[in-house]
Amino acid sequence: MTGTTGSTGATASFPYKLVATDLDGTLLRSDETVSKRTREALAAVTAAGAAHIVVTGRAVPWTRHILDDLGYEGLAVCGQGAQVYDAGEHRLLTSVTLDRQLAGLALAKIEAEVGPLLLAASRDGLDGEVLVGPGYQVQDGPLPVVPIRDASDLWSAPLNKVYVQHPTLSDDELAAVATEAAGGLVGVTMAGAGIVELLPLGLSKATGLSLAARRLGAKASDTIAFGDMPNDIPMFAWAARSVAMSNAHDDLKAVADEVTLSHEEDGIAVVLERLLG
Repeated sequence: MTGTTGSTGATASFPYKLVATDLDGTLLRSDETVSKRTREALAAVTAAGAAHIVVTGRAVPWTRHILDDLGYEGLAVCGQGAQVYDAGEHRLLTSVTLDRQLAGLALAKIEAEVGPLLLAASRDGLDGEVLVGPGYQVQDGPLPVVPIRDASDLWSAPLNKVYVQHPTLSDDELAAVATEAAGGLVGVTMAGAGIVELLPLGLSKATGLSLAARRLGAKASDTIAFGDMPNDIPMFAWAARSVAMSNAHDDLKAVADEVTLSHEEDGIAVVLERLLG
């Protein structure tokens, strides 16, 4: 799976120049593998002249090992759009950081509404660590994190985003409160179970994907996008066609052009095979 290969010219055999896929819950099965059928469908798409690009909420350090295992050598949009990463060259092409003063003010406004939050943060850079404060529950299994005792340590270096959890509120409830309390200071998105994030204002998967697409000579009108969580909503709004997995959050299904099978059932391959005819 080489990623963004091909001439990025749509042909009669495939109607899009760019296929954008989320990772978790979309391209990856629960065991973080990609099925043979999906690999073959993506290979057929690139052989037809289109490009495949990964667009994930994971920052580069949490994405790189997966791309390497897949043999993916194209561009990847990471960190909810904050980073455009060249997987073939292992090089960060663009990176957007969170204003830490604004983030601190945003947290204060949210905590004024709901009480103390549990915090983690993703540091900027190719090797940026994910710092995890007391009580924060990491949702993504064996990914590397650095525990910290004092939440003030989160602010000691540039960040891409801050993760927030609440002892009693659901993810949807917390995201709604955070947006209401601090949406004028930071972006707020929900990227998965237990993953509510504060981002640079205006940043989304759509902004990162638009930058990467420009490098590939593609536009929104050339793009089909696949995803499963509310953080994919901006990408769906940007792309010409959007496809939600059957395991997707209801908010994403509501704005998708179609719903395919789940990430465990080759949902991406089903759509691509149909489009390839």
